Amino acid sequence: MSRDLASEPHHDGSSLYVSTPAPELGETVRVRMRIPHEYGPVAAVTARSNPDHEPRWSQAVRVAASPEAEWWEAELLVENPVHGYRWLIGRGDGTVQWLTSAGLSDIEPRDDDDFRLVTHAPPPAWAPEQIMYQVFPDRFARSATADARPVPEWAEPAEWDDEPIGRGASTPVQYHGGDLDGVTEHLDHLERLGVTLLYLTPFFPGRSNHRYDAHSFHHVDPVLGGDEALVRLVEAAHARGIRVIGDLTSNHSGDAHEWFVASRGRPGAPESDFYLWLDDAQLDYVSWLGVPSLPKFNWASPELRRRFIEGAGSVVAKWLQPPFSLDGWRIDVANMTGRYREQDLNAEVRQTIRRTMIEANPDTVLFAEVTNDAASDFPGDAWHGAMTYPSFTRPVWAWLSEPGSSEWFFGLPYPEIPQWSGEQVYESHRRFTAAFPWRTRVCTMNALDTHDTARFATWARPGAVRVAVGLSMTVPGIPVVFAGDEFGHTGTNGEHSRTTMPWSRVDEHADTIDLYAELIALRRAHPALSHGGMRWLHASADALVFVRETAEESILVCAARADADIALPASAIAGDAVRVTGTGEIGDARIRSRGMSFTAWSLPGVALPAFGSKEVAAPR
Repeated sequence: MSRDLASEPHHDGSSLYVSTPAPELGETVRVRMRIPHEYGPVAAVTARSNPDHEPRWSQAVRVAASPEAEWWEAELLVENPVHGYRWLIGRGDGTVQWLTSAGLSDIEPRDDDDFRLVTHAPPPAWAPEQIMYQVFPDRFARSATADARPVPEWAEPAEWDDEPIGRGASTPVQYHGGDLDGVTEHLDHLERLGVTLLYLTPFFPGRSNHRYDAHSFHHVDPVLGGDEALVRLVEAAHARGIRVIGDLTSNHSGDAHEWFVASRGRPGAPESDFYLWLDDAQLDYVSWLGVPSLPKFNWASPELRRRFIEGAGSVVAKWLQPPFSLDGWRIDVANMTGRYREQDLNAEVRQTIRRTMIEANPDTVLFAEVTNDAASDFPGDAWHGAMTYPSFTRPVWAWLSEPGSSEWFFGLPYPEIPQWSGEQVYESHRRFTAAFPWRTRVCTMNALDTHDTARFATWARPGAVRVAVGLSMTVPGIPVVFAGDEFGHTGTNGEHSRTTMPWSRVDEHADTIDLYAELIALRRAHPALSHGGMRWLHASADALVFVRETAEESILVCAARADADIALPASAIAGDAVRVTGTGEIGDARIRSRGMSFTAWSLPGVALPAFGSKEVAAPR
């Protein structure tokens, strides 16, 4: 069974379909829908908005027609900061269908599935173009000066090539001694790959190798080289055209944090309301998932906000300004921040963080970790993109992993890695991105794995790494490479995946490094893969086909896990296809490929009249 997606009407938030991606409140925006001829005759098209929960209807007109499709355009007045809209199609046979971000429907859809225009401050223009590379500092590289530093009192020293301890008391304290100068010394490796954005997991001092248990947010851990090492790293990265973001825990601190130490057992201390105490003596407290070393912040505290997230003197602002000049933040467990029982201050916290960032350095980006359905926290008011798993990571694993048992699958209590069809991958991706504004989709992180997950390569089917990496580079969003993926690292859970980098054996992994470099180069060479719309053409058990489209160029993608012979309708694509990577073949409206494969072709751009052009007659 396969889905005939190419014959369905299409709309997304890209520049082909929306005249103004970052409108002002009260601005008029023009939106377009593409209707392929195979869909059948269309009598009328209407755009429906719902400002202030009062429906508005805008009659669309036909503004372009080609041998493949016709284009309809409507005018919307943006009346709310998040302005939802959908399409109603009146068919020639008298029936109607709705088109929302969730797809085509014969029944009335929910408002949650509407497309969205957002008037909040947009992300930096550079954000969708990034290739992100995640570094866990303890495991990346030891600089020449690392040996001169004393081993932290909490640490259990390990040799550089020792295997990570995946479970047990030693897991958080196993210490390999990587530092920030070590990262600086290997920026040439990032350049070789084509990386443009370096994401550092926490560099604040803590009592673990992961440092999510910070005991201060005011300086860099001396074990990593201190503040000066971060300045050196950012300056060197910027000189190579690589941006750098840090990692903040807005949900909790460590139990050795100066604020927690100052307030525990001391009612009335200035920091007393920074945490959620369970007794009057301030000895018992709420912690992250019940882990005592990670006490949870109370964001009802004005003073906590002032010190941490609000204004020029806050932690958030400090590190975005010289001499550190970070290019943004990733916020750890952002979905839990500000939430405890009847209290939900998440929106206030995220909006305050972003407002402070704009004041400190408006050209910065803000990512947020939400490991499950992220849509409700991403209306475009603060977080620019999600670090999440159900829209990309888990579906790709379920499609391209070997069948069989696994000790770990993203924390879900599954007996083994699920085995999905391509149709299920398509359905999951569409379902979990449907409620995102388009600008959130193109800034959401597409990771095959991270420091919190097992490594994709551990259970990947033969040849699947190329297909999975290819997908990460071509679906809307920011591709993420966790340091070591390009060396073929494996790991059975998040902690076991935090393997050190084998710098003395780089040549042994040249093939895998070159694979990553090739597919990153594909992404960077074709702006349609960063900014273009996404139109699905085909989904079947073993193959996925879609096209990323702009006015200048389009990229057709076929990802397959077995032999594929796919017939496309005449309306699917236009113009000559030039293969830019892979071994698949295209001709006579068919795509053919052998075995596990990833292929992309360049197509001509989509030529359309300017928004606001006069109505044209339908083709005869």
